[in-house]
Amino acid sequence: MEELRTPLRVTAGRFLRSVRIFISSEVGGRAKLLMAGLVILLFTINGLNVLNSFVGRNFMTAIADRHVSEFARQAVFYLLVFAGSTVVSVFARFTEERLALLWRAFLTGRAVNLYLTDKAFYRLDVSGKLSHPDQRISEDIRAFTVTTLSFLLMIFNSGLTIVSFSGVLLSINPVLFAVAVLYAASGSLLTIRLGRRLIKLDYDQLDKEASFRAGLLQARENAEQIMLSGSERQMKSFLSTRLDDLVANFRVITSVNRDVGFFTTGYNWLIQIIPALIIAPAFFRGDIEFGVITQSAAAFAMLVGAFSLIINQFKSISNFAAVVTRLSTLSEAIENSQRSVSTEIQVHETQEQLSYEKLTILSARDGSTLLRELTVAFPSGARVLVTCSREDQGNALFGATAGVAYPGSGEILRPAGEGIRFLPREPYLPPSTLRQLLAPAANAEISDERISILLAEFGLERISSAEGFQQEVEWHTVLTQREQQLLMLASMCVAKPHVILLERTEVMVGWDTLFRIITRFADDGVACVHIGNAADILAYDAILEFGDDGAWQWRTPA
Repeated sequence: MEELRTPLRVTAGRFLRSVRIFISSEVGGRAKLLMAGLVILLFTINGLNVLNSFVGRNFMTAIADRHVSEFARQAVFYLLVFAGSTVVSVFARFTEERLALLWRAFLTGRAVNLYLTDKAFYRLDVSGKLSHPDQRISEDIRAFTVTTLSFLLMIFNSGLTIVSFSGVLLSINPVLFAVAVLYAASGSLLTIRLGRRLIKLDYDQLDKEASFRAGLLQARENAEQIMLSGSERQMKSFLSTRLDDLVANFRVITSVNRDVGFFTTGYNWLIQIIPALIIAPAFFRGDIEFGVITQSAAAFAMLVGAFSLIINQFKSISNFAAVVTRLSTLSEAIENSQRSVSTEIQVHETQEQLSYEKLTILSARDGSTLLRELTVAFPSGARVLVTCSREDQGNALFGATAGVAYPGSGEILRPAGEGIRFLPREPYLPPSTLRQLLAPAANAEISDERISILLAEFGLERISSAEGFQQEVEWHTVLTQREQQLLMLASMCVAKPHVILLERTEVMVGWDTLFRIITRFADDGVACVHIGNAADILAYDAILEFGDDGAWQWRTPA
């Protein structure tokens, strides 16, 4: 836990930075208006609470004195104050929820943007140093915004309550005011002492819950493989272990909550009787009216409740501390992932062609040389076959060109952005419409008819219905692996990048189909680098061969 625990000063700094970024953002103006409205509503609520204490005192005194007319008048005042408090409280809650939603939408959008920028999501996954970033972005940010805003408002409201009802209690009995302060202070210290373990336990619980959900998701996504391999017993054992960890940690949490509950429950019960014990003698002597007893009880409860924020909200505070720590580690991990990775291989996006300068790539597993001093340039429109003695050589060349960090040295010079496209062995198509895949904003003028012709050319007629052009589809569930690769190749035909890298594409689409497609790319002036095997090497303009020791040879088919 120590390596995950962010120092208080750093955590507070990140929290304040988050607030400043939110306030200065494009939605900051709206947030300020909502916050100003909340402050006004809270002032109004506290004013009505003070007014309600005096109306209640007069109401109870009228009952004790049997003044029917005064009782009726105070009853009307009571109802009016209750109605006003109800309306203001509902609007305050509504405004608070809208502000929390605005803050959550902003922070989540920003976190997703950082997570998916500069390959941070990939580096976090490969490093394994951060557990369940998806849960931190979705659930922890929601809890952070809602709880933070709730705490800020409770603190502000408690301050107003202390100011408002301190005067009421002091006017009734200064001793009662002193008892309220001492009672709340001692109660807060004891609550912290009894429940301080909850922060670490809640942190661990969030991780264990996320780990169990991830296991269930893994079982769902690999249902067919689990069934065919007969791995149900192993998966059941795997999930049972995670469930046992989750339950064991939660048992400790419930034990701590029990100890805290014994104290806080008794603490809250005593609040009801303490004012009567102190004020009742003055009533017996005839020094005060009966209504003062009920007013003092209400004011004492309000004041002690304001001073007892830690006691009444300790469970929420411990959860909040865990959430802040988790979000701090998420932010720190993303920032660290965006720093330069420990590799001497430099990738420069400075030209339209793809070339390598003295590129040496080592195996991350055993340090052996995969590629040695590769220096070659791929001409525009060239069809190049890359063959490897070892499969990991092709994987390394493909990954390093795409930006994956490998140990080694040298330079990779490649087109920037959409100027180079990659088709891995197992592609992923995000949920989208056909037009989003085949005709991005730069090519929005392409007609539906042209898209249909292109799909037919790639043997994808079954997905070329007109209504599908604007309908979002989860392609990985409706297309086979072969169809997904063909659809990505079709999108490349529309985009017309300078260079395309293919990784063992012939396995899925077949050699004849692949030869026809790369010939089309070459006719469009697109350099096509195919890492794999070929039925006919004469179909290529050049062949790049790698030996077992990483040595390479560039040759032209005879």
